Amino acid sequence: MRATTIHAPYDMRVEDVPEPVVKLPTDAVVRVLRSCICGSDLWAYRGEAARQPGQRIGHEFLGVVEETGSEAGTVRRGDLVVAPFMWSDGVCDYCREGLTTSCRHGGFWGSVGYDGGQGEAVRVPFADGTLVQLPKEAASDDHLLSALLTLSDVLGTGHHAALGAGARPGATVAVVGDGAVGLCAVLAAKRLGAERIIALGRHEVRTDIARRFGATDVVAERGDAAVEAVRELTRGQGAHAVVEAVGTEQSMRTAVNITRDGGAIGFVGVPHGSGTGLDLGVMFDRNVALRGGVAPVRAYIPDLLPDVLDGTIDPSPVFDLTVGIEGVPDGYKAMDERTALKVLVTNG
Repeated sequence: MRATTIHAPYDMRVEDVPEPVVKLPTDAVVRVLRSCICGSDLWAYRGEAARQPGQRIGHEFLGVVEETGSEAGTVRRGDLVVAPFMWSDGVCDYCREGLTTSCRHGGFWGSVGYDGGQGEAVRVPFADGTLVQLPKEAASDDHLLSALLTLSDVLGTGHHAALGAGARPGATVAVVGDGAVGLCAVLAAKRLGAERIIALGRHEVRTDIARRFGATDVVAERGDAAVEAVRELTRGQGAHAVVEAVGTEQSMRTAVNITRDGGAIGFVGVPHGSGTGLDLGVMFDRNVALRGGVAPVRAYIPDLLPDVLDGTIDPSPVFDLTVGIEGVPDGYKAMDERTALKVLVTNG
């Protein structure tokens, strides 16, 4: 089959690799219909996250179950399924508590020795605990497939951030970051009933999507100017709930400084750089809480899925470029150069 591999910074290739097969009785093999490129994949692309030459990549996909092991009980051949960005056994203490990303037997797609989502098929460990069934008729609806694909990562991650920040009816929410996760956090905050949503971003195409998703205000400034702008919009107080969806020192500092006393920050931006900009003294004095981390999206899919299926929320606009499997390297280049927000990969 064809699959995306990474060999060095900026060296992405689509190559022939062995077809996946069931190795353990709890496995399934999924033939991928849709996958995508994540902003976090760019850290490997740019050489800021280590990868072995030839390692697979991609952690967001949905497709059709092609084969199952003898102990797979809830998924069957022919089922349309979506996979969260980590596999999990579904039965350990952490999984039962909803923290599937801490599963003792879990792992990330594209890890050494495992398939990545940006390929034609994937061996799925712990299929029963990992995969979520979708209506089979969705396979013929391109628009719905795009929306459903966001359940694998960005929609659930945006939801995790909004929950961590305490988005709720009547609250003012501010979202730092205009990538796909930040935009999905806007959508999640709106779904959770936020009264006012301030999107911080400098790219008009993206902030237009933010407004479509429910943002009531847009702040294009950065740093101290952004803090001043948010405080002007909030009677000098800041936002009750703040989402940090970037992961840099500057973005975290901005998040802290625009949070209202007694408010909370939901952070889901993958941290990178020399520090976090986190001043515990400031947070202590102002009773600012910090919650977030790697989103346990598997636990959120059952809650979010009905709203995607009935059109209550439509996260599909985060995809603004579509490529076939052979075009994945060009998709990385487009996202790296910021000419694309998020690239959808189709396999027929």
